[in-house]
Amino acid sequence: MPAPAHLLLREAKPEDEPFLLEVYASTRLEELAGVPWDDNQKQAFIRMQFLARERCYPRADNRIIVLNGRPVGRMLVDRGDEALLLRDIALLTEYRNTGIGSHLIQDLMKEATAAGKPIGLHVVATSPAVRLYERLGFRRSGNEAGAAYLEMKWVPVTT
Repeated sequence: MPAPAHLLLREAKPEDEPFLLEVYASTRLEELAGVPWDDNQKQAFIRMQFLARERCYPRADNRIIVLNGRPVGRMLVDRGDEALLLRDIALLTEYRNTGIGSHLIQDLMKEATAAGKPIGLHVVATSPAVRLYERLGFRRSGNEAGAAYLEMKWVPVTT
């Protein structure tokens, strides 16, 4: 798949926090639709979850996905000694299913192949992203029966 026009990753900066919160919130709205909270309660919960999550990955390479000069998502990769861990890849709703995520993950797969390292990730078991990862060659690993999250792994082919 060719790269979408004018797609790039740039380092996330402290002033990107409102945008990163917006992206994160867009990934949780469907999940919270059935919760009997008012909008203020939902926003407070999302913000609390976002801030807790941001503190979890201080070593990760935090990038803003930019398309045609506009921020459209985030990609968070932890480049460890043994593996690359895709901690997060999320796009604003209107940019999902456009090939952007596939392209960025395929670039990460090229990087992993060159480094001779697998890519690991966790994904919500009910997420449509599971199909994307499987289509790209990721396989479920670990014991996941009834788990809320799936652990998935991609291993580069070595010759």
